[in-house]
Amino acid sequence: MNPPTALTESAIVLDRNGERVISADSHVAITQDQIKAKLATRWHAAYDEAQQAFAAAMAANMAQAKVNMDAMTRNQHAAFSRAGYGDGPSRLADMDLDGIDVEVIYSEVSAFRYIRNMREGIAEATRAFNDVLTEFASADPRRLIVNYQIPINDIPTAIAEVQRVAADGAKALQIPVFPTEIGQPDYYDERYAPLWDAIGEVGLPLACHIGVNTNLDDLTRRDPTAYKGVMVPMAALSTAEAFGMWILGGVLERHPELQLVFVEPGLGWIAWYLDVIDDMVLRQGYSFEHISELPSTYFHRNIAVTFIDEPDALTLLRHKVGVDNMLWSTDFPHPVTSWPDSQDLIERAFADIPADEKRKIICDNAARIWRL
Repeated sequence: MNPPTALTESAIVLDRNGERVISADSHVAITQDQIKAKLATRWHAAYDEAQQAFAAAMAANMAQAKVNMDAMTRNQHAAFSRAGYGDGPSRLADMDLDGIDVEVIYSEVSAFRYIRNMREGIAEATRAFNDVLTEFASADPRRLIVNYQIPINDIPTAIAEVQRVAADGAKALQIPVFPTEIGQPDYYDERYAPLWDAIGEVGLPLACHIGVNTNLDDLTRRDPTAYKGVMVPMAALSTAEAFGMWILGGVLERHPELQLVFVEPGLGWIAWYLDVIDDMVLRQGYSFEHISELPSTYFHRNIAVTFIDEPDALTLLRHKVGVDNMLWSTDFPHPVTSWPDSQDLIERAFADIPADEKRKIICDNAARIWRL
């Protein structure tokens, strides 16, 4: 299913101030039935077994952690009930209402968490899953930029899927944040080198979306709050582990062509983190054997991060994090989303930010990274 050529699809949407706004993180809900409709029936039993086993394990974890699902449901944003959560044309209408030209979109289903456990048909199920994303984006491929999920359990299969979606016009790829969650080595391991080469050849950015981190399951169980308020901030802060593996593990030294996007880690703590890892070299005299430059160099060259509304970090720390490394987002339709008031939020949050820097953060950085 080849998406139509962009640019001819639609006119650029400007907000009420005449600015182009791109959300670097929004979401789509897809169903298991949609995936199976694109998967040959011979693979359905294996797909169902893997998906249901994963769902049962997640439910058991939530029960052990005493997650109050009723409380979580009551806290959902009104956007959850919008048809645009799962329907492409309706999403475009929601974006128009919010003054958003383009959304970079992530599936709520993390298929690489369970498809890897299929006893057969892994490659076929991966293609079916990604084809559902293509179908959603077909409403307007210029404005709906979906992230195609790439399995990492089998590198030849991963490379084949990268090449397939790239040939069909993909602009964005996604891999797990923490490969150890699904039984694979950290990303500095040489087993991934052919995959990084393949991604470098097609020139697509690689997203790591913060979400459920099963490495924090013990903390989730110990967290006494109904909304898991102890654990939730730790999921974002644990991104420092991923940064370290990519940077200090030498992946970005060996593969300088890679562009990484970390989704939903926030901003403020990153300034402190970059100070700490640079200080280990500059003041404490450490020499990291896998890199030849300051650690922060690789962050500023290869990594971008998304945020929604962090006024102090935006005002005080943006130059430490890097204006060129920051991507604004709506996070539609999650509880923190700015929809449908994104224009009000942007006016308030960027009131004291120079116009050229504002333009980079709400538009130009995303346009550069995803080649929009």
